[in-house]
Amino acid sequence: MVELLIGNKNMNLSLKFKVFTAILIGLCFSVSIAELERFEHPAKADGSLSVLVVGDWGRKGNYNQSQVALQDVDSAISESSARWKIVVGHHTMRSAGKHGDTVELVAKLLPILQANNVDLYINGHDHCLQHISSPDSPLQFLTSGGGSKAWRGDVSWWDPKEMKLYYDGQGFMTLQITLNEIDVVFYDIIGNVLHKWSVTKQVYAAE
Repeated sequence: MVELLIGNKNMNLSLKFKVFTAILIGLCFSVSIAELERFEHPAKADGSLSVLVVGDWGRKGNYNQSQVALQDVDSAISESSARWKIVVGHHTMRSAGKHGDTVELVAKLLPILQANNVDLYINGHDHCLQHISSPDSPLQFLTSGGGSKAWRGDVSWWDPKEMKLYYDGQGFMTLQITLNEIDVVFYDIIGNVLHKWSVTKQVYAAE
């Protein structure tokens, strides 16, 4: 967002033109850059990791950023030696909520996640809490979007073998990750537990 405050009503036309030109050049330069932010966070002494993810809408560039992101995600995941692989996105991939499945993500991103043995895909977008399991891989789909516009009652039917939780009220989700285990807990707005799920991975000693 560019905000230009001009207090002097008598600013001459030449200066205004220069300011406008500088802003225009700056905008043209900034929108030509495509980038995907990354961060690294060290584990605690006990091997656990706490991550706070804050999402913000904003793009740079008029290039096809979806393709850039897919390539970057595929590269990062395939090269990673992490025990747990978690992908966080805004839009739903699988959802029984208002927006339903995102067809493009199912077609293009889901195969990448499955091929690289990703454990969790976490998203918002739909204003509800969801846990959907994958019928053909260990991948779990977690929606934590219960911050506003809740209690709409718009839910699509879903196979109960896959749908572990659907709650269209307000609430939140916590994630505790250790070397051996991930614990997921969904809460309503006052802290009552709605759903728990855990998964473990065996630690093998190096030979």
